[in-house]
Amino acid sequence: MSSTDTLTPSQTSTNAQVLDATTHANIHDKLARALGIKTAQVNAFVKLYDEGATVPFIARYRKEKTQNLDDAQLRALEKSLNYERDMATRRLKITELLSTQGNLTAELQARIDNATSKLELEDIYLPYRPRRRSPAAKARAAGLDVAAQAVLTQEITPTDALADYQAQSSITDDSGNEIEVDFSDIDKQLAGVQAIIVDEWTQALDLLDSLRSGFAKTASIVSSVASEEKREVGEKFKDYFEHSESLARLPNHRLLAMLRGRQENVLGLKIEGEDAPFIEKIISHFDVDAKAPAARREFLAEAAGSLWKDKWRPHIEHRLLTEKRLTAEADAIEVFANNLQHLLMSAPAGRKVILGVDPGIRHGVKMAIVDAQGHVMLDSEDKPVVATVYPFAPDNKMDEAKAVIDKLLSTYHVDLVAIGNGTASRETDAMIKEILAANDALTAKAVIVNESGASVYSASELASDELANLDVSVRGAVSIARRLQDPLSELVKVDPKAIGVGQYQHDVNQNQLADSLDKVTQDSVNAVGVDVNTASPAILAHIAGLNRNVAQQIVTYRKEHGAFDSRESLKNVPRLGAKTFEQAAGFLRVHGGSNPLDATGVHPESYALVDSLLAQAGKPLPEVIGNDGVLNVIDTTALVAHDDNISVTAIIEELAKPARDPRPEFKTANFRDDVNSIKDLSEGMTLEGVVTNVTAFGCFVDVGVHQDGLVHISQMANDFVADPMNRVKPGDIVSVRVISIDEKRGRIGFSMKPEVEKSARPAAKASAANAGNEDKASRPRSNRPTSNRPAADKRPSKPRGKAQDKDSANHRSKAPRAEKAEAPSKMGTLGALLKEAGVTKAKK
Repeated sequence: MSSTDTLTPSQTSTNAQVLDATTHANIHDKLARALGIKTAQVNAFVKLYDEGATVPFIARYRKEKTQNLDDAQLRALEKSLNYERDMATRRLKITELLSTQGNLTAELQARIDNATSKLELEDIYLPYRPRRRSPAAKARAAGLDVAAQAVLTQEITPTDALADYQAQSSITDDSGNEIEVDFSDIDKQLAGVQAIIVDEWTQALDLLDSLRSGFAKTASIVSSVASEEKREVGEKFKDYFEHSESLARLPNHRLLAMLRGRQENVLGLKIEGEDAPFIEKIISHFDVDAKAPAARREFLAEAAGSLWKDKWRPHIEHRLLTEKRLTAEADAIEVFANNLQHLLMSAPAGRKVILGVDPGIRHGVKMAIVDAQGHVMLDSEDKPVVATVYPFAPDNKMDEAKAVIDKLLSTYHVDLVAIGNGTASRETDAMIKEILAANDALTAKAVIVNESGASVYSASELASDELANLDVSVRGAVSIARRLQDPLSELVKVDPKAIGVGQYQHDVNQNQLADSLDKVTQDSVNAVGVDVNTASPAILAHIAGLNRNVAQQIVTYRKEHGAFDSRESLKNVPRLGAKTFEQAAGFLRVHGGSNPLDATGVHPESYALVDSLLAQAGKPLPEVIGNDGVLNVIDTTALVAHDDNISVTAIIEELAKPARDPRPEFKTANFRDDVNSIKDLSEGMTLEGVVTNVTAFGCFVDVGVHQDGLVHISQMANDFVADPMNRVKPGDIVSVRVISIDEKRGRIGFSMKPEVEKSARPAAKASAANAGNEDKASRPRSNRPTSNRPAADKRPSKPRGKAQDKDSANHRSKAPRAEKAEAPSKMGTLGALLKEAGVTKAKK
């Protein structure tokens, strides 16, 4: 198994079965130390996990058993457990192979036991891996091992060691198969002897470790343009056409950018480093300089050079680059997963009537209205309420479009207008705002919605099933409306890689990426819960314990038998067995059913405990749910829990806030009306925008100009920012200042740093000061110390209105060159930003 393989649950279970109790106990102790938790907590989780319990179920309904480990801790524990089990299984296999070969020593066993990664394990086994067709294997098969041992142990020249050698006419390998080799002349025989010596020396693993460590500290990675023809087509990689930096200090995102350039045949990559010092270390380790006679010493020195240049250096380069790549990929996957989680958990607009608008120019603006439940509204003739208008060139039917939209808004009492942020988004937004301003009876509000992936959904099989009576071109408008209404329910229908919140998402291990994103989606869906009577198969498939087949069975059963009246009736669904029901039931809500508890997060297994609470309170359930006053005075000391799965306190908390939605309150950003394209931007302009993506090197912000701008990590705050994810997340509304514009390449640089207030002295006072202190006043500003500013200078400036922002921007744009040159945008100039970023985030 390669170092990048991802285990399936069945593989993990198989690996667990081949490990003995001592190995399991050692793994559990190691995980407890690494994660800072108790071994008892690890043991409890592993028992539940191996019995088939899911992480969301354990996190919510088995808190008592794991002593309150949350979902993030459990996910880390799950990942580490699977990795350590895989490592332990491979350790056993390598030990078995070495033992069979007769090569296992106490030293090797210790190295195997102490290995911390799969790459390290494979490195230990590499010198002993059978290679029947290697030069050393062929030389041994030809009988040259005797001469090689003589050169290693005796004061004899290599030529004299071969004096009695007789070339064999027929040579076979260990399996008895004849192999073609030619050791007929002395030069080929000497090469064979040297190959055997080099092969033996490769087993000096301590020396290899030392050389790898030393090379890693001094090596550089060098990228160059693959050919002159690639300069134009590969312009986005131009920062790497002639680039070199320390491999040890290479940031993850820059490595991924270089690897992408190489994958696209734009860049060539190589590792540069010295050879002589490391060859000298090999010579010293094997005491070559003390060997006699001179011919033997020179021969062994050549072998040392061959060991380094032909064997170890290529291997070390590959391992170092592989380790860096795996670390970079893991980091990129984590960034993607975090972004996806925040996007899925973004605030829903809620149960409102929404006009979804998919803007376009030549193909028109498509529209559809969804009701409070997310269903496409029907008109008086039972036809879907959809429309397409052509307000822009070449049709220019603006008045007709406004009339159609005004009628839709008025007739169906629309609460919100969800406008996709693609082509013609701002023009459509402006048109709809004009309609709303012209008709006081309309109460709708226009909101720009990220439409990434909507077209993917429109053409999907799921969309064909859900919206079979709608044209593909209109389905996007429905999806945009639903995204505003409930982002989680709609976004789970789209492949996360089509949503546009990933960093180098196509360059990382796709199995690991899919596994990580699936777990994030599962955690998000289960944190919110779903209405089993309205949920799509796409979102049901992410409920704990369910899969696509069972999710589809639930929807099919619902269509055939009507809405579910209770959670208990879910047991009638084919393929939904007892274990599946146990895992899923608590996350499936039944609103308006026969049992009010079915609409809460209380698990059916705890209903009897709730009955005891009600008896203690002497009140019926409707008077208790959501009533803190009653719940807080219930004497729970007399209650005996029915099991040790969940505490009485946890049940009371759930009853106090039944089915509480953990997502934030719904807010929208206010884009400036006078800024609709990159041409409208000017340096110094302050804008409000929405964070669309967060990466290791900063975040991208949409300010409504069809192109997200980059806030480099150095421009996120005045203080040090170690991780952008700790400062912002997708969906956050932020204030940014334009610091660079590259209209040709479609790149914008933003800063989130508060501007330093410049103190202005009264003119008279300034004149007096200038008269008395002419030398001091004329001193260049650049010579004044700025690194140790008073704390007061770091306070954020107060928010300003749009008009003031515009005036300030115009004033700053006319500032003298000297002042502009020393503005704090130096670090954020476009060249520097893109050199750090390696990529740009473009609208789709």
